[in-house]
Amino acid sequence: MLSATTIRASAPAILATKHLPLASGIRVASCGLLHGVQTRKFTGSTNSFFLATTPKSKQERPLKAFRERSFPHPVYTEAQMNDIKIAHRKAKTWGDWVALAAVRVMRKCFDLATGYKHDSEIASGNKTPYGTNAFHMTPQKWLARFIFLESIAGVPGMAAGMIRHLNSLRRLKRDNAWIETLLEEAYNERLHLLTFLHYRQPGLFMRTMILGAQGIFFNLFFISYLVSPRTCHRFVGYIEEEAVITYTRAIADIENGRIPEWENLLAPDIAIKYFGLGPDANMLELLKVIRADEAKHREVNHTLANLSQDEDPNPYALIYEDGKPHPTKGLDFMKPEGWEKGDIDGGVVEEYMKPGKEWKTGGKPSGGAPTGSGTTTTTSQVA
Repeated sequence: MLSATTIRASAPAILATKHLPLASGIRVASCGLLHGVQTRKFTGSTNSFFLATTPKSKQERPLKAFRERSFPHPVYTEAQMNDIKIAHRKAKTWGDWVALAAVRVMRKCFDLATGYKHDSEIASGNKTPYGTNAFHMTPQKWLARFIFLESIAGVPGMAAGMIRHLNSLRRLKRDNAWIETLLEEAYNERLHLLTFLHYRQPGLFMRTMILGAQGIFFNLFFISYLVSPRTCHRFVGYIEEEAVITYTRAIADIENGRIPEWENLLAPDIAIKYFGLGPDANMLELLKVIRADEAKHREVNHTLANLSQDEDPNPYALIYEDGKPHPTKGLDFMKPEGWEKGDIDGGVVEEYMKPGKEWKTGGKPSGGAPTGSGTTTTTSQVA
């Protein structure tokens, strides 16, 4: 018998072969155990130019060689992850309409590239993705979409964080803790990408598409953020709305039995260590926690778009001493459409904004974000 750890560690190799040797004279035909397909490619072509490559085990350093992660992932409960819903924030300003229009254009191009069919009824909540007539895709196409999505999703946080970092250095002023949240978002999206790369490696054609898309998107987002950071955060909020829809539909496909290959597919070690999953976590659990991350990014960016980009502190880095609903790093108090300025405890913000004012504890304002359990952690001074 193969242990769960052996199957997880051997997934890339198993996906690339037709037979799995178990013992002398015994072979298991097909790699359907994990993926249900014998060829791993992003197009219908059999030309080796388009075929995916198999990752070499020696290329990845053992995870135990790294220290504790700089951005630890909050722990979500099963109930919190199951409570994630598809939601949409209505456009209210010209900036919102520009952001929404840009996302719709980008989504159509993305859907075309990954073979995905958008359903406006599901997106609006008028139709359930669990319906028998709902559009669904093969495991190969889902992975292609996930990889393409996460390779682009990691750009905004890094670009915005870099711009605000340089702005802080240039103006010799504090950034009010926005930078840390933006960089953590980019880090989180990159870990999503690395997780999916465990199951599938893009071929040269997809790598070229990712390279071109990243080059164009980064430069457009960089320039746009210099012009209107508020619109850019709204744009990312709308992108994350689409990401929640994508993962919700993939989860529905698994739960409806449309992807039997993924029912017992184990999560890779990198995901277990980062997300804090159980040792026997499967693909369904993995997609649920990633969907929860995207829902959190949706809330964070819609919230940041509601604030003054130059003056307001990052509400996800402030310390809240009472039990009232407030922005957190976890899923304790979720607002899919973002927190409005009036929803955030004004006393906490005012206390932070007073020149030279210190917290009641005697310490200076701290950048510790509330954890998933609702408690607070005190770290370094908010910058």
